Amino acid sequence: MHPHYFDHETLDVYRLLADVARWYLTARFPRGSAKLKAHGVDAAQSAALNTAEGRGRAGQARRNHYEIALGSAAEACAALDLVDVPGGPEQQQKLRRAGAMLKRLGG
Repeated sequence: MHPHYFDHETLDVYRLLADVARWYLTARFPRGSAKLKAHGVDAAQSAALNTAEGRGRAGQARRNHYEIALGSAAEACAALDLVDVPGGPEQQQKLRRAGAMLKRLGG
């Protein structure tokens, strides 16, 4: 690990969630689904940010952040169940993979 990186930057789950959060920002949702997109953006960003914050904590605080991240990842995945977006299924697979990782981390 590079001495100038935060611990969360070395986690595959964090990089995966950050990738999904960036995708959400640029994804083209159908007309009339702006609120759903905004909700998905918030959930995806929350998943990545709580993973990062959890990595910087210890014990129960770490587990709590991972649990929140897991819930947010599930929410971001569910938002994609409600609308047909190009690339959505691939992002759902990433979110499911991230969810499995978060469960192993203690979420």
